[in-house]
Amino acid sequence: MDIIVATIINGILMGGVYGLTAMGLTLIFGVMKVINFAHGSFLMAAMFVTYYLFRITGIDPYAGLVIIVPLLFALGYFTQHVLIRPVFKIERDVREPISVLMLTAGLWIFMDAFALALFGAFYKTIRTPYKGTVLHLGDVIISLPRLYAFLTTVILAILFYLFLKKTRLGKAIRATGQDRDAARLMGINIDRIYNVAFGIGIAIVGVAGAVLMPFYYVHPVVGVVFDIRAFIIVVLGGLGSIPGALLGGVIIGVVESLVAQFITATWTEGIIYAIFISVLFLRPEGLFGFKAEW
Repeated sequence: MDIIVATIINGILMGGVYGLTAMGLTLIFGVMKVINFAHGSFLMAAMFVTYYLFRITGIDPYAGLVIIVPLLFALGYFTQHVLIRPVFKIERDVREPISVLMLTAGLWIFMDAFALALFGAFYKTIRTPYKGTVLHLGDVIISLPRLYAFLTTVILAILFYLFLKKTRLGKAIRATGQDRDAARLMGINIDRIYNVAFGIGIAIVGVAGAVLMPFYYVHPVVGVVFDIRAFIIVVLGGLGSIPGALLGGVIIGVVESLVAQFITATWTEGIIYAIFISVLFLRPEGLFGFKAEW
């Protein structure tokens, strides 16, 4: 019984990181109506930045967030402004521009291949003072690095939710996601909002990359697993829903952790995809989504 409880708890903690990754994706998808296939590659980039920041300077991943977050925001802002915006302008009247989708898919392949050439195919990890430390609750053992990552996710989710609901820029982002033409008529600079939204989405995945490093490993294609999970969570939780992203991540994390205790990893993936397909059939808008756009 203690093993099951510990498995569920650690699944929840890992699911929080999945949800954090999905939060950035749901923002980009919700505002720009673009599937960012390179989302996992940006996570990989954040993990490599965290890794070398620790190896070269000794800065802890959590302390390194003051460098990683602005850096990833700038990278996302630059990517949207320089690469995606020109394609968007060509397909201005298209609701969901396919060319941008293909662009992000190409960016995904390029970033992974570039990382492979630059860093090699070896798995890399860091050893922080709290790596491998655990918290004992009776006979239940909880990984402290995963707990720290989960708490960071919850705090960031609350701040992100308040930002979207309470600030002028957050309201402009939501308005653009609801109807970009109406937002433009209200005086909102759509191009700037797209740049900022993409930058924030990549900055959030940068946080995910940093908090993963104390207990995970990085290699050039590490983003693929988290990319797929993020897409499933966005559908499961509901497009544009911050609580939905967290709950969806927790559900996937618990299912992944529990099922792996009883059957092979191959079946674990199959069950996750079965949940994904079931949600598409039964409630396409997701658990917390709405049929109308946010």
